[in-house]
Amino acid sequence: MTDDDWSCLDRAREGDESAWQSLFDRYYQSLVKLAFFITGSFENARDVAQESFVSLLHARVHHHRGNFKSFLMTIAYRLALKERMRRHPLAKLEIESTTDDSPSSLERVVTDETDRLIVLAIQALAIEYREVLTLRFFGEHSYEEIAEIMEIPIGTVKSRIFYAIKTCREKLKEQGVFS
Repeated sequence: MTDDDWSCLDRAREGDESAWQSLFDRYYQSLVKLAFFITGSFENARDVAQESFVSLLHARVHHHRGNFKSFLMTIAYRLALKERMRRHPLAKLEIESTTDDSPSSLERVVTDETDRLIVLAIQALAIEYREVLTLRFFGEHSYEEIAEIMEIPIGTVKSRIFYAIKTCREKLKEQGVFS
């Protein structure tokens, strides 16, 4: 019998290590990807992903309605923003080089060449566009949820997502990914 994620969380809080491991296995890579796009660093992204699980364990959840993944991704998003601001409070985000051979290179997270090109196109976006795109597609948040999380009007969310997708599509066309 497969339990939903909320009941898995309840069991994990009661000390069920297999329930905790199940949640970790299911969501860790997604959290790392989301945090990477916000922080620009795989090392920081892994730290944020782990800290997200710790925060999840201690989060006060008053109901089990709603999307568990969106709830967890919101935790990761906020922690990633804090990490980015801690590291670069005034500086523009600088993305780690993805051409090195270290275990933290992009190839460990993205194995397909097309996926790699998509990731690079997203990385090239200005942070405000990268954030909305990341929350929408990796965090699986609705436009309304993104507006609430980022504290911006829904129209701004829609226009940023439109612009981000258009820009990525153009960049990928230039690289021959799309015709």
